[in-house]
Parts: sequence; structure tokens; C-alpha cells
Amino acid sequence: MYAIKLELKLNNIEQTLMAQHAGFSRLVYNYGLALYQQVMDIKGGVTKKISAIRKVLTNFTKKKPEFTWMNQLSSRVYQNALIALKNALTRFFKGLGEFPKFKRKKDKASFTVDSSNGQVTVWAGRRIKIPTLGTFRLAEPVPLTCATQTFTLSRVASKWYVSFAIRADKLPVGCQALEKVGIDLGVKSFATFSDGTTVEAPPSIKQAKIKLAKIQWRNRHKQLGNRKQGIPASNNAKKFYKRVARLHSRITNIRRDFLQKLTTSISRNYHHIRIEDLNVSGMMANSKLADAIGSLGFYEFRRQLTYKQSMFGTVVELVDRWFPSSKMCSDCGHTQPMKLSDRVFHCLGCGAVKCRDFNAAVNLENAPKEKVRAASSELNDCGQDAADSPG
Repeated sequence: MYAIKLELKLNNIEQTLMAQHAGFSRLVYNYGLALYQQVMDIKGGVTKKISAIRKVLTNFTKKKPEFTWMNQLSSRVYQNALIALKNALTRFFKGLGEFPKFKRKKDKASFTVDSSNGQVTVWAGRRIKIPTLGTFRLAEPVPLTCATQTFTLSRVASKWYVSFAIRADKLPVGCQALEKVGIDLGVKSFATFSDGTTVEAPPSIKQAKIKLAKIQWRNRHKQLGNRKQGIPASNNAKKFYKRVARLHSRITNIRRDFLQKLTTSISRNYHHIRIEDLNVSGMMANSKLADAIGSLGFYEFRRQLTYKQSMFGTVVELVDRWFPSSKMCSDCGHTQPMKLSDRVFHCLGCGAVKCRDFNAAVNLENAPKEKVRAASSELNDCGQDAADSPG
């Protein structure tokens, strides 16, 4: 499967239509979750209970006068909202996630629609026809004519996106070299390679975060609204929320672009890649390092390198997190204590002096086999057998 995500170019009426369907999806999801919590103790599987909830919504709730507005919106929205609830419950009973939580209006807005008549054709160009919603303009063209059935609409900051999957696979590109490399991730330099190459994090991330911090500090005393106390947000508060959302989106896009380009470059130029199995959640517990580590995206770097193995024919391995890569001399093997503030490695065994991160990268490349394991992608799919889990 190959996913395509494109930005929509909407006018005010179309944006209102999207927001209405997103609210419809959120209401149905929360409605189904509330009913499910009431029948949790009744014998039966998830599939049976969700089916009963769907019948209640269709035959009783939608016919009430206060819910007649539902008939003006796409029925595929509430069908897919209940499917999403069923999948969330299935993941919970399989031990793959937490129990579903109620969705909030201030959270990310999204909804899914599909074609009840099977797959539809998506033509190449700057327009896309979405089942039960209509035809919309695109900010960028569809790259090729394809067929799909399900469309997911989502809002990030003030922009709406459409995503869909097609039955296609990326052809393996193949690695251009057979070199082996060890990569040490750090805060000062994002990545240090065992061949001496260093990669710095893009300065635009830091600039955007500084701008975000200034805006938040200047508005720290403004009344931004409080729903629990019944205080509505002012128009200036709404503008502030939109501006902050745009900055968060910009930071996310810069980080995503940087990591995608970097991991693709590594996969093209190195065949055998070794990185440390970092305890990112533990590192985030350090308040002095949490912001820097969270901004760089260490875990996402590892995830992207791992899934690109099949695309480029690379081999990604994880070195045990307890392997003393930073404390051991890459020349003589002498191990000595090192503070985090020590950026230069002075070996007390052979007297070698070298960069701490470069020394760690060389040690990662030459780590013994018993300290290394293959990196594998996480399995997040839910099997059909769990659909009837008790609950």
C-alpha cells in the first residue's frame, strides 16, 4: 500500500462544510463511546456491541428533532466514526493501546468517508472528487491517476488535507554503496558518523521555537477563555490560538523534512547502519535535555531508517543501550567514566584525544555481535480475531 496526502484549496463555504463533518464525526465517536461504557459489563464482543450502537444511532437518535441536522451531512462519516471506535477498542483488548478517550473540539479535527460502491477513480490533476462530499481544488496536483475507496480529511492549523491509500509498492531503489557506518546521535550535533561526517540540526527549528516562546510569553496574561468556568474566548484569543497552531505546524514540517531527507541520504550512501538503542523516554525525563531531544526527533529518526530498509536494501542494527560506546576508547578499548559535559575523550589508557561523539560512533560501528540486534518495524495492525474480544 502507498499513501498520498495532499493539501486542499478551500473557500469559506467548503471549510465550513469540512468543519461540520469533523464535528459530526467527533459527536458520533463520543456518543458511541458513551453508550459502550454503559454496556461494558454485558456479555458480548466488541463487534456485536458496536453493531447494536449503530442501530440505536440510525433508528432512534437520528430521528429525534434535535438531531435532524445529521441527515444533511454524509452518512459515511458516522459509519466510519463507529469503525474507528471499534478499531480503538480492538487495539485496547489486544494490549496495543489505551482505552479510547473522548475527543475534544480543540483536538485535531479529522473524519473519514468512503465509497459504498467500491473503489473510485482519482484522476491526475488539481481537482479531486471525494465520495458524498463533492469535488474540491488541490493546492498541489494528484501525481498519477489511481483508484481508491477511503478518504481521510484532516485539519492541521488552518489547512485541510486529504489522504488516501492506493494498492502500489515503491520499487526498491538499492543502496549506492556497501559501506558500513556507526551513527551517534547527540544534542550538540544531531548525528556524528564513524567516517567523520557530522550533521547539524536545522537552525530554523530553533528560530521557530524562539518565536513561539515569545508569542506565548507576550500573551501570558490575556484571557484566553475557560470552558469549565463558562468564560468564552475573545476574538483576539482565537487569533492567538490560530497563530500558535501555525507555528507548531511549521516546526513539525521542518523536522519532518529534515529527517526524511537525512534518512534517505543515509540509506542511499551506507549499506550497513548501526545506531544505539536509545531510551528516549528516559532521556526525556531529564528536564535540561527534554526540550532539545524532543525537538530533534531521535525516535522518528530510528523509525524512518528502519522502514526504509526494504526500499533501499539496507541493514539497520541496534546496539545495546548498555554498551559503553561513549566511555570506551575506540583505539585501545580502555573504559573510563565520562560526564555528559565532557565533549572531548581523553583516553587514560593510550593517551588518545578525540571528539566524544566521533569516538562513540566508531565504537558503535565496531560493536561485538552479541551486543547488536536487527532493527524491525513495529506491528500496529489489529487482527480480525480480536474484533470479538470480550468487553
